[in-house]
Amino acid sequence: MAAHPADVVVCGIRHHGPGSARAVLQVLDRVRPAAVVIEGPPELDDLAGWADDPDLRPPVAALVYRPDRPSTSAFYPMATFSPEWNALRWARRHDVPVAFADLAATHALADGYPDDHDPSPLDPIGQLAAAAGYLDAERWWEDAVEHRHSPAEGFDAIADAIAVMRADHVDDDHTLRREAAMRRILRATLKTADGPVVVVCGAYHAPVLHPDRWPTQTADNARLKGLTRQKVVATWVPWTAGRLALASGYGAGVSSPGWYAHCFTTPDEQRTTTWMVGVARALRQADLPAPTASAVEAARLADALAALRGRPHAGLAECTDAALAVLCGGRPEPLDVITDRVVVGHAIGDVPQTVPQVPLAKDLDAHARSARLRRSDQAKEVLCDLRQPTGLAKSVLLHRLDVLDIPWGRPADAGGTTGTFKEAWTVRWQPELAVRVIEAATYGQTVQAAATERTIEAARTAEGLVEVVRLLDRTLPADLPGATAVLVEEVDRRAATSHDTVTLMAATEPLARVCRYGDVRQLDTSRLRDVLDSLVRRIAAALVPAASGLDDDAAGVVRQGIDAVVGAVRLLDHPVLSGLWLDALGRLLAAPRVHPGITGRCVRLLLDQGRLPGADAAGRLSRALSPAVPARDAAAWADGFLEGDASLLLLDPTLLALVDGWLAGLTDDVFDDLLPLVRRTFARHSPTERHQLGQRLRHGHRPERRVADWDPERARPAVEHVLAILGAGGGR
Repeated sequence: MAAHPADVVVCGIRHHGPGSARAVLQVLDRVRPAAVVIEGPPELDDLAGWADDPDLRPPVAALVYRPDRPSTSAFYPMATFSPEWNALRWARRHDVPVAFADLAATHALADGYPDDHDPSPLDPIGQLAAAAGYLDAERWWEDAVEHRHSPAEGFDAIADAIAVMRADHVDDDHTLRREAAMRRILRATLKTADGPVVVVCGAYHAPVLHPDRWPTQTADNARLKGLTRQKVVATWVPWTAGRLALASGYGAGVSSPGWYAHCFTTPDEQRTTTWMVGVARALRQADLPAPTASAVEAARLADALAALRGRPHAGLAECTDAALAVLCGGRPEPLDVITDRVVVGHAIGDVPQTVPQVPLAKDLDAHARSARLRRSDQAKEVLCDLRQPTGLAKSVLLHRLDVLDIPWGRPADAGGTTGTFKEAWTVRWQPELAVRVIEAATYGQTVQAAATERTIEAARTAEGLVEVVRLLDRTLPADLPGATAVLVEEVDRRAATSHDTVTLMAATEPLARVCRYGDVRQLDTSRLRDVLDSLVRRIAAALVPAASGLDDDAAGVVRQGIDAVVGAVRLLDHPVLSGLWLDALGRLLAAPRVHPGITGRCVRLLLDQGRLPGADAAGRLSRALSPAVPARDAAAWADGFLEGDASLLLLDPTLLALVDGWLAGLTDDVFDDLLPLVRRTFARHSPTERHQLGQRLRHGHRPERRVADWDPERARPAVEHVLAILGAGGGR
């Protein structure tokens, strides 16, 4: 027997509203419907069966995605206080059929779906709030609905009010399609339901879902005709309290999920007191003072503020004002702790293993459990000791996920340790990573297989040798033997066929890191060492022609390449290669048509390595900064020479005097022209080094000036007095 349209009860709610959730439960208990219809795409029907599974713990989200393009997806978050979640759980507990009603995701996520959203949608809640004298629509809704003892009776009133406002408003086609799809599912439900039907939907849609306001079925069918289709898949994924603030899926986020959860689970008469207890506990956990007496006073103040402001109960604003005044002493820092730990919270949901998942997601869960890596929406520092099985497992898993562009963890500072057996990561699970996992599943059914295939694909499509070497550097700690073998082959092949000296130079340092890291992990890097040895020798032989006749930009690139080779040789601590490379830099000093910036850099490197005496370097600097040299060439030479730490100038007053004298001797026009270059040169030094240089210049660094200022006759009385004090006699 079909239900009569008069038996339809529409609950127009606020998504994630705790008062709305309580009201919906009141209606369900009173009406005892034969069916429940909830706003949401009908693809969620297949997920309803897990709603009463104790291992499905909110916050969670229904994820609907296209298997051919998982990034095209939509989330539908639900919290313990969401009306939709409570209606779903009620229906499952009472064995009542439940259906989701909205435009099907198979249409909404399809290519070619019309993008015709109204840029200026109607805001009925804002208008109702303004009519009631409220400046804040959210506050009006809370006072009128969420904080009332029995808001169930207000559903019809809200629907009538919004109907009046929508009467003169033309909605966009997307909204009209959604509502037509809702009515289509509601009509089908009425045909099979043997009794009343309760509809839970956003308040904006409530008026058009009342049967007495329905357009004809023909009109609704015409509006939905011709929509394209696309295969989609639905599943449950964990969600977080912080992500409940996102306006996705149901189109409404909440900035205070911790407060809303408290409102839903706590009786009205205990709400303020128990809230302040939680606030005080959070402050104490953060090592901040929170006396019990202060918590009591804060609760009293919040209730008093609510009474003064004419609110039915103390809301979050009153509780926050009271906590700030009493528990925080007016200081914002403790209030930040309250907001983070209590108002928002760090709740993260859980999904049972029986929920349909791609094989990659199941493998990731298994490896995360084995490595003792737990999902959390808080950023946490994890230190992996590579000597321990668990630490190594964490490291390998996080590196493999990094290869797959699933940033569960990001590399961090290991805390000043100089060893190579520790890694530090900042880990934080974000719900959107579920989509990344689904995207990565196209490469393989396990994390290792997917990361291997993804790396091999990237290696074969890489544009140059440097990109392949960097990919190898990124992949090696992920312990992917199959991918590593392919990358080594690719590096060898590209290095042998590349004749661009600058490209070869850029590849040396990441390749040296790979060799060194392979030693730490006890991997065979002999072949890569042979490649690196060959590269350095080829670069050394081709360095002079590669560095000749360059403009400023090209010379800057070659300088970076020279530093890269220096870093690679130093990293490997290879005496033969080091000597070979320094010999090449020495030859560069005697070569003509070499950019002055490169020459200055080579002089500095040879000086630092003890290949060039200090006096020789000072002479070269003096000649490079002489008036006979064009000012821009002199500035470029000095820029190359001074790159690095400032200890060279701080420890050698002669070099500092040469640089200072050159700058002081520039004319005003030339100085203005060179100022950006000079400023960039000295900006590389730390603030402390720049301060020390300034102090040296301020107090004098030129021995010849101090001698020139010496006047023996004026100093004679002071000298004789000192000698007399020392008993050395006078008159000398």
